[in-house]
Amino acid sequence: MNQNIKIDPYGFREYDARWLYKKDINSSGIENLGKGLGTQIKAHTKKENPRIIVGHDYRSYSEEIKAALKKGLISTGCTTEDIGLSLSPMVYFAQFNLDADAVAMITASHNENGWTGVKMGIKKGLTHGPEEMKELKEITLNEKFSKGDGNEKKINNFNEIYKKDLISKNKIKKKIKAVVACGNGTAGIFAPDILRGIGCEVIELDCNLDWNFPKYNPNPEDLEMLHEIAKVVKENKADIGFGFDGDGDRVGVIDDKGNEIFSDKIGLLIARNLSVKHKNSKFVVDVKSTGLYSKDQILIKNNCKTIYWKTGHSHIKRKVNTEKALAGFEKSGHFFFNQPLGYGYDDGINSAIQVCHLLDNQNKKMSEIISELPSTFQTPTMAPFCKDEEKYVVVDELVKQIKYLKENKTEIDGQVINDILTVNGVRFSFEDGSWGLIRASSNKPSLVIVTESPTSDKRKKKIFDFIDDLLQKTGKVGEYDQKI
Repeated sequence: MNQNIKIDPYGFREYDARWLYKKDINSSGIENLGKGLGTQIKAHTKKENPRIIVGHDYRSYSEEIKAALKKGLISTGCTTEDIGLSLSPMVYFAQFNLDADAVAMITASHNENGWTGVKMGIKKGLTHGPEEMKELKEITLNEKFSKGDGNEKKINNFNEIYKKDLISKNKIKKKIKAVVACGNGTAGIFAPDILRGIGCEVIELDCNLDWNFPKYNPNPEDLEMLHEIAKVVKENKADIGFGFDGDGDRVGVIDDKGNEIFSDKIGLLIARNLSVKHKNSKFVVDVKSTGLYSKDQILIKNNCKTIYWKTGHSHIKRKVNTEKALAGFEKSGHFFFNQPLGYGYDDGINSAIQVCHLLDNQNKKMSEIISELPSTFQTPTMAPFCKDEEKYVVVDELVKQIKYLKENKTEIDGQVINDILTVNGVRFSFEDGSWGLIRASSNKPSLVIVTESPTSDKRKKKIFDFIDDLLQKTGKVGEYDQKI
């Protein structure tokens, strides 16, 4: 590889690509990434001049990165169709609306300043998963590039088409007062307009674009951001608070009393609301999500089925697509709505709109609606350190041990394991609906541990102690990032 080209192989993650700009990748590296992506798109679409939708988020260096990526794409024969400053879901939408062959969105989502990355996809509504990322990495690092004569095209005012599409389909009757927080990220020029357009009264919080992120990173899992939204909701007696991440594909929700509602519970409320009109539907949720879906009386009554699947936006998106599910919900706040509600990809604004429909359909406050769900005791997502090269081996070993305990009907807090799911690590459940999860993190040198019990806080802790004991015995697991 040419000495002037810098591109850290570790930047190719399981379902997106992220680097610290200039430290781990430079603009020649980005150009090579464009050449790799262009080569890959040509091979998959079997077209000499495929059309690629390109957009960028509002970071100070995103435009120069986009220019380098476009240069690489064009050198392989691709036509880039640049829609300018965008949210990730706007780029995904453009692929459908303009019937293009692929997408490339320059964003590091909610990562701190200094980070950059690309979210990309070829098949409409889907983004690269592990296989596509591995293929792209090999093409790029080995410089197996195709050559061609591409060109570029600028598409003006596409943001208006995206906004109108969401507004026209989603008008609400009730005047919902919503706090809309964007953490100075790109969603600030989209979310307030769209939610106002459907009929909400909007109170804006940090919606002006500022690439320094002066207050905190736009990340709806960030407690600082959630506390700020809660405060503004209470001060304004708002009905709901929404917090959007940097590239607008995730949302966090705060109820009228200022309480954060975990995304898996929001997902269940939306699923219940949708199940009335869309009977016999399927929903997909990730393995970190609450166990309430599988026993939910309203979903059962409406003959709906929930599938637990691998964590990660690309995995859930694909599963929603292959199962023809109505929607998918991920604990981190990525929600996916399939036809007739959406095109299958994650759009934080569409997710917020579905919450507005939920409020529009019921004559109750958000806090009252959430209180109708059975209460559960759930740990936060805990990440004990485990080396990248050891984490999958450790998890495989633990899967074997847990299967052995199930076969031998070994009791944990007086209960035997009645179900084991191994699509992503191991999730083991008990008769009362309690469960524990052990999986390897897809983007950090750590494991991921979650436990939940609908019965008691004590049982939640007992399941955690049981898992922690197994982990300590491996001798390969270090400190937790947080612990109960």
